[in-house]
Amino acid sequence: MYCNSCGSALNANQTVCGKCGNAVIGRITLSRVEQNVKLLGILWIAYALFEAIAGCILLIVAHTIFGRYSSGEHPAFLHPLLSGIAVFLLVKAGLSLLSGLGLLERQSWARTLALVMALLALLNLPFGTALGVYTLWVLMSPHADIEYNRLVTSA
Repeated sequence: MYCNSCGSALNANQTVCGKCGNAVIGRITLSRVEQNVKLLGILWIAYALFEAIAGCILLIVAHTIFGRYSSGEHPAFLHPLLSGIAVFLLVKAGLSLLSGLGLLERQSWARTLALVMALLALLNLPFGTALGVYTLWVLMSPHADIEYNRLVTSA
C-alpha cells in the first residue's frame, strides 16, 4: 500500500503517512509495477505469437520459393539467410512467450528476461518499439526492482 499524496510505502494498518503526514483514506494505491505487470505479460505473449507467425511464414517461404535445390533463378545465399532469420524469429518468439508467462506468474527471473527482450524488441518498428519502451518504463522505473521483488515474494 502506498500514500496517495507522496507515494511512499505504507503498512497495511497505518492511518497516517510517516513521510508527509497526510491521512491515508479509503482507496489503496498500487505501485506502477503492480498496476502494469499483468498487462505487460499479456502483451509479451501477444508479441510472441506475432513473432512466431512471422518466423513460420518466413521458414515456409525459405523452403518453398527459395528452396535448397532451386533451378538457379534465385541466388544461392537466400535459402540459408531466410532460414537463419526465421530461426532467430522463432527463438525470439519462444523467449518472449517465456517472458510473458514469467511476468504473469511473477517469477523472479522474468523481470531480467523481459528487460533483455525489451532491448531486442526496440529494433522492431513499430510494435516492438512500443512494447520495449513500455517494458522499460514499467520495469526500470525508480524502485521497480524492489516493487517487483515484493510482488514475487507475495505471490
